[in-house]
Amino acid sequence: MFELFAILDLLRKNPNFGAQTFNSRALFSNKLVGASFAITTPFAFGSLFGNGVTQVAYCDAGAALDEDYISSIRTASANIFQNNALKYSTKQYDIQLKPLFSAFHWKTFGLTSLRALLLFYLPLLEPHSPIEEDDDDFLQENPVENRMDLVLPLKKSVKQIIRETSVVTTRRVLERLAVHYVSQRMAWKLLKDVPKSAIRKAGRGMPTSTYVFSVSRTTFRGHFLGVLASWIVQVGIDIYRFFTSISKKESDTLDTQEQVEILGKKVYGATIRCGASLIFASIGAGIGATLIRPSTGQWIGCAIGDLSGPIIVAFCLEKLHVDL
Repeated sequence: MFELFAILDLLRKNPNFGAQTFNSRALFSNKLVGASFAITTPFAFGSLFGNGVTQVAYCDAGAALDEDYISSIRTASANIFQNNALKYSTKQYDIQLKPLFSAFHWKTFGLTSLRALLLFYLPLLEPHSPIEEDDDDFLQENPVENRMDLVLPLKKSVKQIIRETSVVTTRRVLERLAVHYVSQRMAWKLLKDVPKSAIRKAGRGMPTSTYVFSVSRTTFRGHFLGVLASWIVQVGIDIYRFFTSISKKESDTLDTQEQVEILGKKVYGATIRCGASLIFASIGAGIGATLIRPSTGQWIGCAIGDLSGPIIVAFCLEKLHVDL
């Protein structure tokens, strides 16, 4: 320490002293070591190297490497990085949202209207069996003719059109909520094109049981938002009717309680029917995709299960004396 302070004092008085001294002793090269390291090194440090001369060499391996060798190393590093990137890359989920008001497109709205009109006007075209006339009716001078009522089926058709368009629009809203509030992977499963997915699964060579289960599971996810939209619309209609019936007439407490119980039964029945529709549609889609072509069979099986599920459940509950 004393030698260090002495050196610092000499350097303060004569700035050239340090450089001349260390250059004369040749302890370190000025190109390699800074003056701060040389100053803090005592003079006795040179006796450790024998003749007091230290040969310091610096390594510049990069200058001796060939350019071809360096480029080959870079290429190998890039290949390793690309392979690892492909190995650990995340899957991209292509989510395509349909327009919010797609139910009002001319083609979709036309098919909905035609289906609703046929649903309520076709029963009017059924032939009725002739009714035996009584003597009293025969003796009447001006018999009353039974005319076909065309206004009531029209009203029912309009209500059915409004219901179906409301269900489709509600589903589009639910799809957008799913994209924003659930994970990208789950949103992709909920919005997946199920018939195309059935075709892709058919090309993987799965066993029959595994294929039926896989298609049924995919249909359950893809059909879930549609069934949920149908349940929301039906429950909304029941709640609207409940409040309308209360506001129209002043009912006592007992009647209100009865209406609340009726509303609860309606909500319960709608839940059972929608659940049955979802489950039977999934099972029917898996069986249909196995028996027929994957895409066509999945669609037909899903439609049959969607329609027959609530009927089957209602029949079973009726046998068990359970009211929906």
